Amino acid sequence: MEGKLSALAATITDPAAHDPGDAPIAISAGLADWMLAERISLAFTSYQTGQLIVAGVGPDMRMSFNQQNYARATGLCYDRGRLLVGSMFQIWRLENMLRPGQYANNAFDMALVPRTAHTVGYVDTHELAFDADDRIVFVNSRYSCLATIDEVHSFRPIWKPRFISALAPEDRCHLNGMAMHHGRPRFVTMAALADEKDGWRTARMGGGVVMDVASGEVVVRGLTMPHSPRLHDGALWFLDSGRGFIVRTDLAGGHQEDVAFCPGFLRGLVFHEDFAVVTVSLGREGKFKDLAVQTGLEDRKLDAQCGVLIIDTRTGQTVHSILLGGAFTEMFDVAILPGVRNPMTVGPATVEMIGAVSIGDEA
Repeated sequence: MEGKLSALAATITDPAAHDPGDAPIAISAGLADWMLAERISLAFTSYQTGQLIVAGVGPDMRMSFNQQNYARATGLCYDRGRLLVGSMFQIWRLENMLRPGQYANNAFDMALVPRTAHTVGYVDTHELAFDADDRIVFVNSRYSCLATIDEVHSFRPIWKPRFISALAPEDRCHLNGMAMHHGRPRFVTMAALADEKDGWRTARMGGGVVMDVASGEVVVRGLTMPHSPRLHDGALWFLDSGRGFIVRTDLAGGHQEDVAFCPGFLRGLVFHEDFAVVTVSLGREGKFKDLAVQTGLEDRKLDAQCGVLIIDTRTGQTVHSILLGGAFTEMFDVAILPGVRNPMTVGPATVEMIGAVSIGDEA
């Protein structure tokens, strides 16, 4: 299915569309039916174009897309009606302003509106989450640590690898991914065990690891630019992005298997039952220089893609996709919005934001 990706966002009181620009989009046949059957919608980010995009199914039974501008949009975390969005120097918290049974513009059953922006400075925020104490925890790649919000300072570090000798704005090991377990960081991914400025860049080929946060021990080695560790169905999953594979590891026995090859550079991973949802990106300058994913593409006679893939983990097959063209070349993260059919967002720097007013319960 071919079409156009354009913003459909509007306030509850004004049906005018906000349109930051169209881009070609190709949607796999049956995607709308699948999302309706699974009762989910999606949110994903493109940090290269600086956009948050939400995708659902409209009243006309067609796919509905909404995009808003967030400079260098990165990590996402959805939790109980609220969405965290990482950006160039802020972490945004968006809230659903609709009450149960309400609709925006007679079409949207969720209206995510920016309510808080934490200014953290340029720390290269990657993945983020709410912890068991409802704090925001985020991967601070530039300073090689996990951090949380501080009311006075840019951030408060809560963990760093033992080999990192100092918190400095040097992106030493390219710490980039975080797996949560019972509301606490459990595993992280990094591109190399390096302790000098940009040290990971010279060791990225096979130098990547998955590390246990509590013990500080490496649990998986020999990876190339790994991302997005996740705990799902009793196993540790991650993206071996430099090879282009979704990988499953048995925590008890240590058995490791490649579940699926994906045609592009992988970032962002979320699960819905037996399905993995990931984003894929094109190589810069059209190639993945020195990375095994390029060989994988050539061996399979595939072209790199940019967008979102939905993969059946039982077969390793891509069952649905949203592929973006035009200015889109690099994606970052993806989140599932369970129980939401057709979400919309209101951008922080739009005319619609002025009129996006809702009234809370009286104190």
